[in-house]
Amino acid sequence: MILPLNAEILESLTKTERDVVHFINSNEHRLSQLSIVDIAYETFSSPATVSRAIRKCRINGFNELRYKLASGDLNKQVAGVNEILNKSLVETLRTVEQISMADVLRCIQLIREAGRVYVFARGLTHYIANEFCFKLQLMKVNAMMTDDPKIMVRIAQTITPEDLVVIFSLNGRTPELVEAAAAAHGNSCPIIACTCNAESEIGRRAAVHIVGYKHSHVSFQSYEVTTRLPLLIISRVIIDQLASGGGAD
Repeated sequence: MILPLNAEILESLTKTERDVVHFINSNEHRLSQLSIVDIAYETFSSPATVSRAIRKCRINGFNELRYKLASGDLNKQVAGVNEILNKSLVETLRTVEQISMADVLRCIQLIREAGRVYVFARGLTHYIANEFCFKLQLMKVNAMMTDDPKIMVRIAQTITPEDLVVIFSLNGRTPELVEAAAAAHGNSCPIIACTCNAESEIGRRAAVHIVGYKHSHVSFQSYEVTTRLPLLIISRVIIDQLASGGGAD
């Protein structure tokens, strides 16, 4: 019985929640293959009901239930997948916790006031920056993105205070981005820095520095191919808030 039951827990459960608990306890061998949506479908309920039933059984959500299964050594592969999922969950939660809404609103104000927005990134991060720039363009913002080091430095050397530079960088130490940030800062151009390094050179020159959380456990030790999930979250928060019409006046 994966979900513990006693008289107190049973009394707190609704009929639908009891059906959910019964299904989970009766299908322990299948749980590694099921998502919370699958369980909701099988029990004619909803993901919210499944989550609530699990929590009433004193397990802190579906993710913890998966860990409980894996800790019993029922399936070592599932344990590995759960660790990966947990890493993504931790990065997401910590990044969201670290984002200041005041900073997000300041970013939106700077974007709205800018004559032109230049988005800079290097390496794999350019995918995040490219999507960010594309969505700005869809909202009629005069924006362009480049990952070419010579072009970004040249732009930064001739930029004006009426423009805006947005830099996405995982570690905030990429030489070309640091050089571009220094040049833009020297021209009194405001900079929005989105990094996972609170002490980065780029961040120190930025009008707004939004810092995501990067998990210390990485899959590829020899290459700089760490997930850009925290930067994607930051990008999404800014874009969605801008699209919603929110922001400082």
